[in-house]
Amino acid sequence: MILWIRARRVLPVLVPCLLAFLLVITAGRQENVLLPGLSGGRNRVQLVHLAPLIITSALTYCLNQKLAEAELTTVRRIRLLDAALSTTAVALAASVSCLVAALTHTDLLYEVGRNTVFLAGVMLIAGALHPQAATLAPVAWVFTVMFAGYRDYDRPWMWAVTLHPAHIVVTASFCLVVFTTGLAVGHRSPRSS
Repeated sequence: MILWIRARRVLPVLVPCLLAFLLVITAGRQENVLLPGLSGGRNRVQLVHLAPLIITSALTYCLNQKLAEAELTTVRRIRLLDAALSTTAVALAASVSCLVAALTHTDLLYEVGRNTVFLAGVMLIAGALHPQAATLAPVAWVFTVMFAGYRDYDRPWMWAVTLHPAHIVVTASFCLVVFTTGLAVGHRSPRSS
């Protein structure tokens, strides 16, 4: 177990990234930028919508750190440990986001927690298809949504789930389904064997 934690670089990579995530959502919770949209309008983008990328990038890095020969001969269930690492990191980030939202009365941070769950699922699904896509897919999703996610000012398209308000239960349920699907396929792929 200790070898697995060291091989995955959980302490030197994932823990500092969780702290950076906390710092970004705390310090940048009210910062926004107006960007041009592809539909001709202007899009207001909150900077905390980028915060889940800290978690997904760190998690991708940790999951790709392997000792292939040792893992092929191990008795431990490495795939199960990787799934537990993914679930723990995402649950911790979402919980921290919701806690800061409750303490600061910032509803936007509930969205950040939900978006972390969704983007981690996207990362796991993309990583199952191609290991190099695991880092790119969440970043591509966030930037696509930033530039093409609004039909009008403050009215996101239905597919732009990371822009929906936090109180929409269907969106939160969809994000959980994407993450669960990512866990199911992401840790059964050739990347994880």
